Amino acid sequence: MKGHIHIDQELCKGCSLCIEFCPRGSIVIAKKLNIKGYYPADFVDKKECTGCATCAVMCPEAAIEVYRDEKADERK
Repeated sequence: MKGHIHIDQELCKGCSLCIEFCPRGSIVIAKKLNIKGYYPADFVDKKECTGCATCAVMCPEAAIEVYRDEKADERK
């Protein structure tokens, strides 16, 4: 299954839990500060995200939304 995530960078406090638990390494720390002065997490679309939602479950700020491309599954 392919997927992607959206991180609300203004909610993110840069705790890095999503980065530590992402099994595909699709999340990094952004290079610029958000409005609150944190370096938020940022999704790197390497086309490796499976939409497993581990990052969203680990996020204490509920700043991550997960989307799954179910049409990619139908093509297999």
